[in-house]
Amino acid sequence: MKKNIAIVAGGDSSEVVVSLKSAEGLHSFMDKQRFNVWIVTIIGKTWQVEYSENEKYPIDKNDFSFSRKGEKIVFDFAYITIHGTPGENGILQGYFNLIGLPFSCCDVLPAAITFNKFTCNQFLKNFDVRTAASVLLRKNEKIDSQKISEKTGFPCFVKPNAGGSSFGVSKVKSIEQLEPAIQKAFSEDDEVVVESFLAGTEVTCGMYKTKEKRVVFPLTEVVSQNEFFDYDAKYKGQVQEITPARISSMLTEKVQLQTARIYDILGCKGLVRIDYIISETDEIFLLEVNTTPGMTPTSFIPQQIKAAGLNITDVLTEIIENELNCNTLIK
Repeated sequence: MKKNIAIVAGGDSSEVVVSLKSAEGLHSFMDKQRFNVWIVTIIGKTWQVEYSENEKYPIDKNDFSFSRKGEKIVFDFAYITIHGTPGENGILQGYFNLIGLPFSCCDVLPAAITFNKFTCNQFLKNFDVRTAASVLLRKNEKIDSQKISEKTGFPCFVKPNAGGSSFGVSKVKSIEQLEPAIQKAFSEDDEVVVESFLAGTEVTCGMYKTKEKRVVFPLTEVVSQNEFFDYDAKYKGQVQEITPARISSMLTEKVQLQTARIYDILGCKGLVRIDYIISETDEIFLLEVNTTPGMTPTSFIPQQIKAAGLNITDVLTEIIENELNCNTLIK
């Protein structure tokens, strides 16, 4: 009998549009011969399944099921592709744990840690992972631009502490630009991170693990046409995405090993993508960890899977069946 799979999309942040695009991508990738697949949207208190183009039914939050024409349909698995709250920060994962429904991505703790950029970077520093110098700001606290600039220098980046897709992110080149950029970031989140600028080559590396194996993908080099890899670069084609990255095989292997190491340190699960800057002296600096990476046909992970000579439908099937059959990952 086919298993019922929910692709869970939507969310309560500015990334809702990106999430819905990822859901469409995932729906197109999944094996319909093996699974019954539906998109479930969670936006605020409205949870509903898109049964067909003209049919939508409310989700029963008691067991994450829905009813159609007198038949109750229960999901066997949730593939979470919400970018932002509640699907990327551990909230939805906690709910699925409570009702006993297997899901695709990191559990509560690693999701909560990685969603909070400042906390994640401070945690990984304890494991000798290099990161940019940074300052954490909270809404309604006094902003001391001079003190911040002494820590980060210029240029620097100002970004929401919990967010993605470059919403609310600014590259700041002078002290006069700092406070307006901070206020812009506060429009997206109650916490803001100011980070020093890291010069070098930006790359990103995806991977996943099952009980039987670990698969680390080829790297993608990111060359933005804009000041940085902002929303327009990410989603309006104003970027070169080169897979595999134009770096040495030795350096590629170092980044891949670092990716696998961070994945294990955090206790990640499912598909994860980690972003880096490689300095001119070949030092590897962590930018951030993405535990629910974009899954549109042009997103990094599908590109890297293709470059690895793998079939994305097979990869998703492996991840789903691994969680359905056994939740223990290889060490």
